[in-house]
Amino acid sequence: MNTVNLTSAYKEERSARRRAIVATVLGNGFEWFDFMVYGFFAITIGKLFFPTGNDLSSLMLSVATFGVGFLVRPFGGILIGIYSDRAGRKAALSLTILLMCAGTALIGLAPTYSQIGIAAPCLIVIARLLQGFSAGGEMGTATAFLTEHAPKGKKAYYSSWIQTSIGFAVLLGACFGTGITLGLSTADVESWGWRIPFLSGLLIGPIGFFIRRNLEETPVFLHTTDKSKTPLADVLRDYPWQAFASFAMVVLWTVCIYVILFYMPTFSVKVLKLQQSASFIAAMVGGGVITVCSPITGWLSDKIGRKLLLGGSSAAMLLLAWPLFAMIVSTPSLATLCIFQAVFGVLIAIYTGPILAALSETFPTKVLSTGLSVAYNLAVMTFGGFASLILTWLISKTGTAMAPAFYVIFAAAISLLGVLFGYRQPANT
Repeated sequence: MNTVNLTSAYKEERSARRRAIVATVLGNGFEWFDFMVYGFFAITIGKLFFPTGNDLSSLMLSVATFGVGFLVRPFGGILIGIYSDRAGRKAALSLTILLMCAGTALIGLAPTYSQIGIAAPCLIVIARLLQGFSAGGEMGTATAFLTEHAPKGKKAYYSSWIQTSIGFAVLLGACFGTGITLGLSTADVESWGWRIPFLSGLLIGPIGFFIRRNLEETPVFLHTTDKSKTPLADVLRDYPWQAFASFAMVVLWTVCIYVILFYMPTFSVKVLKLQQSASFIAAMVGGGVITVCSPITGWLSDKIGRKLLLGGSSAAMLLLAWPLFAMIVSTPSLATLCIFQAVFGVLIAIYTGPILAALSETFPTKVLSTGLSVAYNLAVMTFGGFASLILTWLISKTGTAMAPAFYVIFAAAISLLGVLFGYRQPANT
């Protein structure tokens, strides 16, 4: 009888873990899809909502609005992180998906500048603030949720599914972009086609909310007896070095996501003068590689450790960023852009597969969500949110298309130092 009960309990535990992965991947993927598809259609949104009579000015206003969402991410990360550490991971994850739904609906349904004037860009700014607040709380809470569900020795494999969901979101967004730009005329894309990804992604929201609301809370959180009443103060007082090291390690991750993946469609069209469909096809390659490789590298880091993969991939990006950007700038084509995305896709997967497990090992359960959210969102706001705006301005002012390479090299150097001198993997993880 005891054996039967143990078998039943084991099966239920495995089922709960599978549901945790599905709920996190679905919800996180939806949030990232809606958050980043704005970047994919920044050129079109700039024309429709920020008309200035100058394409560059409209684009810069559009990407600046993309960056506005990052200004509130630290606040979302802190407030939702505190809520997660006090009320539970499930409640916080349900809240983030509702906020993202509201922001996405506002963008997908917003009238353009020609229809309602100055109110149109104001609506887009409000929508980006909602999305940014939601995204700020998602990563830390989702990481805490998955790593606390993970069995011993599988933290990186479980948390790597978050990066897989990001890769899938990029892949899905690029698929939408490819289909829309190849299947519709430019007039139709600007009239209504650009809204399709937002409205389609919105359909996933209620499903994700329903699944998250019906999840079980993590056993680790339920059995924690020393829950913090002031998690933010505890992080700043007791774990400042851990927060700083985590911040440094996240810098490269956020630059890879927001420069290599999200900014490249705009860079390909405006700087390399390629067709928009070609930029989306290449983004599909990068997203596909990350989707496939992230769980593999997460699993591998559980076997050989985090530091080797994190240090090796950041060093490789430090060395390869210049020649890879030089390749696409000197010979811009669909083929070279796909090679660029494939190589960076592998390196990003090697770095990001283990990173969330590594970050989760730097803070105790009582402040895990808050600590992760603070470090992650400060890095994202500083180096990711306005990356598109900064690079667009740098390229226009300096006249060199190699500006993004310097940005990636700088980020890789910071994160490599963070990995080498800031991260200490606990034993028996």
